[in-house]
Amino acid sequence: MATIVCLEELDIWILAREQAKKISDLISNNKFSNDIDLINQIRRSTGSVMDNISEGFERSGNKEFINFLLIAKGSNGEVRSQLYRAGDRNYISDNELKSLMTENKILSAKIASFIKYLQSSKRKGFHYN
Repeated sequence: MATIVCLEELDIWILAREQAKKISDLISNNKFSNDIDLINQIRRSTGSVMDNISEGFERSGNKEFINFLLIAKGSNGEVRSQLYRAGDRNYISDNELKSLMTENKILSAKIASFIKYLQSSKRKGFHYN
Protein backbone atom coordinates (compact mmCIF):
# COMPACT_ATOMS: atom_id res chain seq x y z
CA MET A 1 0.00 0.00 0.00
CA ALA A 2 1.35 3.41 -0.91
CA THR A 3 1.86 6.02 1.77
CA ILE A 4 -1.25 8.08 2.34
CA VAL A 5 -0.32 11.68 2.97
CA CYS A 6 -3.71 13.39 3.16
CA LEU A 7 -7.19 12.51 4.27
CA GLU A 8 -8.68 12.99 0.82
CA GLU A 9 -6.65 10.00 -0.44
CA LEU A 10 -8.36 7.55 1.91
CA ASP A 11 -10.88 5.39 0.05
CA ILE A 12 -12.95 4.94 3.19
CA TRP A 13 -13.25 8.70 3.70
CA ILE A 14 -14.17 9.19 0.02
CA LEU A 15 -16.89 6.52 0.32
CA ALA A 16 -18.16 8.02 3.58
CA ARG A 17 -18.39 11.42 1.93
CA GLU A 18 -20.28 9.96 -1.04
CA GLN A 19 -22.68 8.21 1.33
CA ALA A 20 -23.32 11.45 3.22
CA LYS A 21 -24.00 13.33 -0.02
CA LYS A 22 -26.41 10.67 -1.34
CA ILE A 23 -28.32 10.52 1.91
CA SER A 24 -28.45 14.31 2.14
CA ASP A 25 -29.99 14.39 -1.33
CA LEU A 26 -32.54 11.75 -0.30
CA ILE A 27 -33.62 13.46 2.89
CA SER A 28 -34.28 16.69 1.04
CA ASN A 29 -37.12 14.70 -0.58
CA ASN A 30 -40.56 15.85 0.58
CA LYS A 31 -41.40 12.42 2.02
CA PHE A 32 -38.89 13.07 4.82
CA SER A 33 -40.06 16.63 5.47
CA ASN A 34 -42.13 15.93 8.61
CA ASP A 35 -39.72 13.48 10.24
CA ILE A 36 -37.29 16.01 11.68
CA ASP A 37 -35.93 13.56 14.27
CA LEU A 38 -34.93 11.00 11.64
CA ILE A 39 -33.52 13.71 9.37
CA ASN A 40 -31.34 15.10 12.17
CA GLN A 41 -30.20 11.68 13.35
CA ILE A 42 -29.23 10.38 9.91
CA ARG A 43 -27.38 13.64 9.18
CA ARG A 44 -25.45 13.33 12.43
CA SER A 45 -24.56 9.69 11.90
CA THR A 46 -23.43 10.10 8.28
CA GLY A 47 -21.34 13.07 9.41
CA SER A 48 -19.93 11.01 12.26
CA VAL A 49 -18.62 8.37 9.86
CA MET A 50 -16.69 10.98 7.87
CA ASP A 51 -15.62 12.99 10.89
CA ASN A 52 -14.27 10.08 12.90
CA ILE A 53 -12.24 8.84 9.95
CA SER A 54 -10.88 12.39 9.61
CA GLU A 55 -10.08 12.84 13.26
CA GLY A 56 -8.42 9.45 13.53
CA PHE A 57 -6.31 10.14 10.46
CA GLU A 58 -5.02 13.36 11.98
CA ARG A 59 -3.93 11.63 15.18
CA SER A 60 -0.34 10.54 15.52
CA GLY A 61 -0.59 6.79 15.84
CA ASN A 62 -2.33 3.63 14.75
CA LYS A 63 -3.96 2.91 18.13
CA GLU A 64 -5.80 6.22 18.13
CA PHE A 65 -6.66 5.90 14.45
CA ILE A 66 -8.06 2.41 15.02
CA ASN A 67 -10.20 3.70 17.90
CA PHE A 68 -11.71 6.41 15.71
CA LEU A 69 -12.24 3.92 12.86
CA LEU A 70 -14.16 1.67 15.24
CA ILE A 71 -16.38 4.61 16.15
CA ALA A 72 -16.84 5.41 12.44
CA LYS A 73 -17.78 1.79 11.77
CA GLY A 74 -20.34 1.93 14.58
CA SER A 75 -21.80 5.15 13.17
CA ASN A 76 -21.98 3.49 9.78
CA GLY A 77 -24.06 0.72 11.35
CA GLU A 78 -26.31 3.41 12.80
CA VAL A 79 -26.75 4.85 9.29
CA ARG A 80 -27.81 1.40 8.10
CA SER A 81 -30.42 1.14 10.86
CA GLN A 82 -31.79 4.57 10.01
CA LEU A 83 -32.01 3.64 6.36
CA TYR A 84 -34.17 0.66 7.33
CA ARG A 85 -36.45 3.02 9.26
CA ALA A 86 -36.67 5.31 6.23
CA GLY A 87 -37.59 2.31 4.08
CA ASP A 88 -40.14 1.06 6.60
CA ARG A 89 -41.77 4.48 6.57
CA ASN A 90 -41.83 4.51 2.76
CA TYR A 91 -39.58 7.57 2.55
CA ILE A 92 -37.34 5.73 0.09
CA SER A 93 -38.06 3.06 -2.48
CA ASP A 94 -36.97 -0.56 -2.13
CA ASN A 95 -34.43 -0.02 -4.92
CA GLU A 96 -32.97 3.06 -3.23
CA LEU A 97 -32.77 1.15 0.05
CA LYS A 98 -31.04 -1.84 -1.55
CA SER A 99 -28.53 0.37 -3.33
CA LEU A 100 -27.71 2.39 -0.21
CA MET A 101 -27.45 -0.77 1.89
CA THR A 102 -25.01 -2.32 -0.55
CA GLU A 103 -22.83 0.79 -0.50
CA ASN A 104 -23.08 1.03 3.29
CA LYS A 105 -22.00 -2.58 3.76
CA ILE A 106 -19.08 -2.10 1.36
CA LEU A 107 -17.95 0.90 3.39
CA SER A 108 -18.26 -1.08 6.61
CA ALA A 109 -16.17 -3.93 5.18
CA LYS A 110 -13.51 -1.51 3.92
CA ILE A 111 -13.27 0.18 7.32
CA ALA A 112 -12.89 -3.26 8.93
CA SER A 113 -10.18 -4.20 6.43
CA PHE A 114 -8.30 -0.97 7.06
CA ILE A 115 -8.48 -1.58 10.82
CA LYS A 116 -6.96 -5.04 10.31
CA TYR A 117 -4.24 -3.54 8.12
CA LEU A 118 -3.36 -0.94 10.77
CA GLN A 119 -3.33 -3.60 13.49
CA SER A 120 -0.79 -5.64 11.54
CA SER A 121 1.28 -2.75 10.22
CA LYS A 122 4.85 -2.43 11.41
CA ARG A 123 4.61 1.29 10.89
CA LYS A 124 2.84 2.74 13.90
CA GLY A 125 3.09 6.45 13.31
CA PHE A 126 2.18 9.34 11.14
CA HIS A 127 1.02 8.63 8.30
CA TYR A 128 0.04 5.30 6.90
CA ASN A 129 1.47 3.04 4.25
